[in-house]
Amino acid sequence: MNDMPTPASIGLSREDLPNSYIGRSVPRPNLPKLVQGRATYTDDVQPPRLVHAAFLRSPYAHARILSVDSAAAMQVPGVVRVFTGADLAKVCDPWVATLDHLKGMKSAQQHPLPLDRATWQGEPVVAVVADSRAAAEDGVAALAVEWEPLPAQLDIETALDPDTVVIHPSLGDNLCFTRTAEKGDVAAAFAAAHRVVEATFLTGRHTGVTLEGRSILADYNKAEGTLTVHHSTQAPHMMQGVFAKQLRMEEGAVRVICRDVGGSFGIKVHVYPDEVAVAAMAKAMGRPVKFVADRFESFVSDIHARDHRIKGRIAVDAEGKILAFDIDDRTGIGPYSVYPRTSAIEGNQVVNLCGGPYDFANYRCTTTVVFQNKTPTCQYRAVGHPIATTVTEGLVDLAAEALGIDPIEMRRRNLIRDDAYPYTSPPGMRFEGLSHHAALAKLLEMVPVEKIRADQAEQRKKGVHRGLGFASFIELTNPSPFMYGIGGARISAQDGATVRMDPDGSIVALSGVTEQGQGTEGILRQIVAHGVGVPLERVKVITGDTQTTPYGGGTWACRGAGIGGEAALQSAIALKQQILVVAGAMLQAAPESLDIVLGQIVDKDTERERMPLSELGRIVYYRGDTLPKDLPRELVQTRHFITKDYPFAFTNGIQASWVEVDTDTGMVKLLEHWCVEDCGRVINPLLVDEQVRGGIVQGLGGALYEHCVYDEQGNLLTTTMADYLVPMSAEMPEMHIGHVETPTGESLLGAKGAGEAGTAGAPAALMNAINDALRPLSARVTEQPFTPARILRALGTV
Repeated sequence: MNDMPTPASIGLSREDLPNSYIGRSVPRPNLPKLVQGRATYTDDVQPPRLVHAAFLRSPYAHARILSVDSAAAMQVPGVVRVFTGADLAKVCDPWVATLDHLKGMKSAQQHPLPLDRATWQGEPVVAVVADSRAAAEDGVAALAVEWEPLPAQLDIETALDPDTVVIHPSLGDNLCFTRTAEKGDVAAAFAAAHRVVEATFLTGRHTGVTLEGRSILADYNKAEGTLTVHHSTQAPHMMQGVFAKQLRMEEGAVRVICRDVGGSFGIKVHVYPDEVAVAAMAKAMGRPVKFVADRFESFVSDIHARDHRIKGRIAVDAEGKILAFDIDDRTGIGPYSVYPRTSAIEGNQVVNLCGGPYDFANYRCTTTVVFQNKTPTCQYRAVGHPIATTVTEGLVDLAAEALGIDPIEMRRRNLIRDDAYPYTSPPGMRFEGLSHHAALAKLLEMVPVEKIRADQAEQRKKGVHRGLGFASFIELTNPSPFMYGIGGARISAQDGATVRMDPDGSIVALSGVTEQGQGTEGILRQIVAHGVGVPLERVKVITGDTQTTPYGGGTWACRGAGIGGEAALQSAIALKQQILVVAGAMLQAAPESLDIVLGQIVDKDTERERMPLSELGRIVYYRGDTLPKDLPRELVQTRHFITKDYPFAFTNGIQASWVEVDTDTGMVKLLEHWCVEDCGRVINPLLVDEQVRGGIVQGLGGALYEHCVYDEQGNLLTTTMADYLVPMSAEMPEMHIGHVETPTGESLLGAKGAGEAGTAGAPAALMNAINDALRPLSARVTEQPFTPARILRALGTV
C-alpha cells in the first residue's frame, strides 16, 4: 500500500472507469453562482467601520512634489484622513525589485506613495480616506499640490544616451538590466550562410483589461495585532509575505483572503503601491480600508507589457537549414522594476525563448531593459512568449520567402525532432519532451491548406488579398525555484493540497492555487474525485485563504494544473490509501484487495459493494471506540509538490491564421484560426479549449487593436474603453483547437500548462498571414498592433 502508484495503476490513461474524471469535459462547479450574480468579489465585502480610499495621481510624467495642502480636503464632509508618502513611511518600509540571479540588475527604492517626486503620469501621490468612495474623491479634488514639472525620459532608444534625463540619479543611468546569451560561432555562421535575412519588429504596449478592476480591503485589528486582507490577487501567500515584511509584522499575523476574482491575466500577481498604501493606512487607522480601481485608474496604474523593439537576423543555408539567429531586444519598463517578480523577466524570457522550436547551433540574443517615465511594465499573460515567437516566426517566414521554400516545409526541415529529447536549446533551456512534428502533422489534418491556397489564388484575381500564416511556439509552464527562488524572491514554486473525508463520506479539498475564472476549482475537483474514487458532486474545493489552505505559490505561469493539481492528486491518493486501511480492518479484508468506486468500498476484483464511505465515516468519527486501538484513523492527508528534474515544464504547439486584408482601407478581417497545443495530459478538454481560445483572443487583441499610446509629454492618451480597443466576439474568427499529449514524467498526473499557449503564438501567426496576403504587393508589416494606418503605410498609399 505504500508503493508509489503509477499512472496506469490509478487509471489516468482510462476514461472508461466509473469514477475516472481525468480527460472528461465537465462543467466547472462555480458557474451557477457566477451566472446568477452570487459570486463574492472584494467589493462585496462590507465590514463594520469601513472607509474608502481614493488617490490623487500625478498629472505629470515626471515632477517634483513641492507641497501638499490638505486643509480643504479635510473640510469635505465624510473625509476622515489624508495620507502622504511621509505619513505612510512611518508604518511601511520601501522595497527594491531586483532578483539576485539577474546579474547586474538594479532599480530604485519605491514607497507606497512617493516622498518627493512623481515618476509617471498616474502614479498615486496622496491618499484620501473617507466614509464613502464619493467623499474620498471629493477630498482628492480639494487637495492643493504644488508641482515642479521635470524633464521626462520617454524613448527607449535614447534612454542610455549621455544627454538623456536620468530618472534616478542614484542609479547612475537608466539601465535596469542587460543580458546576452551566446552559443556557437555566430559570426562564422552568418559569414558562411547562403542567405541572411533581417527585420525590425516592434510590439506596442498593452495591458490586461480585467472585468473586475484591482481591488483590496485591508482590516487591521489593533487588539489582536492582526491584518486581514481581502484581495483580488493571484498569489495570496506571496501577498501575505509582502504585507508582513513591508508593514513590519509576522507572517502569521497576516491573513489574505482571495474569493472570486474577475479575471487576472498576470495583472493581479504584482505588488502595487496603491494597494500596499491601503494596507498601511489600515494599520495606521486601525479600521478597514477599501480601494477598488476604476477603469481610468486601471489604464494608468495596472502594469503594462510588451513595449519592445527587436532587431533580428537569421542565417540559412541553400536547403533552408537554419544556421543562426542574432537578436537584439530593447524594452522599456517604466521608472521602477515591479516588486517582487521584477520587470526584467519579460526581456529575459525573450532571450530564453527566441528560436525555441528549432534545431540550430549558433545563437546570440541580447536584451537591454531601460527605465522610462511611463506606467511600469511587468509580467502579463505569456510573459515574453508572443515577442519571441513573433521574431522567430517572422524571420523563419522571411527566410522561406527568400529561398522560395513553402513556409510549412521550412518548418518541417528545422523543427526539433520529436525523438531528440531531452534537448537543450542554444540559450540553455532544457526540454524534457516536446512534439513539434506531431503538432504540425495534427495541424495539417485540420487546416485545408490546398483548398485555402486555391481560394487565395482565385481571390487575388478579383483584387481580394487573403493570407495564410503559421507560427510554431514553445511555452514555459510549471516553473521551479529557478524562476524566482534562486533570485531571492519569496515566491513559492511548490504548492500544497489538503484532502479530507467528512463523516458523510463527502470530500473537502483545500488548495494553495487560486481560481480566477480559468476553471481551477473544476480541474481540482476532477482530480480529487478521480484520486479518491468518489462522484464529482461529492467534492468541495476551497482556495484562496492563507489561514486555511496549505502554503503555495498561487496561480501564474500555468502552474494550477501541473503543480497544484499534482499536489491534489497525491493527497487524494494518500487519503484513499488511508480509507482502505480502515475499511480493511472493518471488513476483515486486506486493504490491497479493496477499492473505492463512486463512493463505495468494493472488492477490487469483483467490484462487489461492501460498504458506503458514509458508513465508514460514521464509525470513524462517532464510534471510533469500536475500531482497533492502534488503527490509524486520520481521514485527512496533505501533500506538497515541486518539480525537481527540470526548471520548467515546456509545452509546445503551432497555430495557423487565415485572414483577408482590405488594401483600400487597411482593415484586417479574421477568417479562421487554428491551434494545436501539447499541454501534457489534458484533464478537462472543455476547459483547456476555453483557455486556448481565450489566449488566442488576447493575442489577436494585442496584435490588432490594443495599444497604450502616449503623447510626447508622457501623458497616456488611451484611458477609456473608447480609446483602448479590445477584441469583441464579432471581430473574432472561428477557432479550431486540437491537441497532442506528451505527459511530463515529473509528475504522476503528467499535466503541464495550457493557459498561455493561445497568446504565445497568435500574434506571429496573424502577422505572417497578413504578410502572406500582402506579398504580391511587395508590402510587409512588423509593427504591432497592425492597424489600418500601418498597413496602408506599408502599401505606400498614405
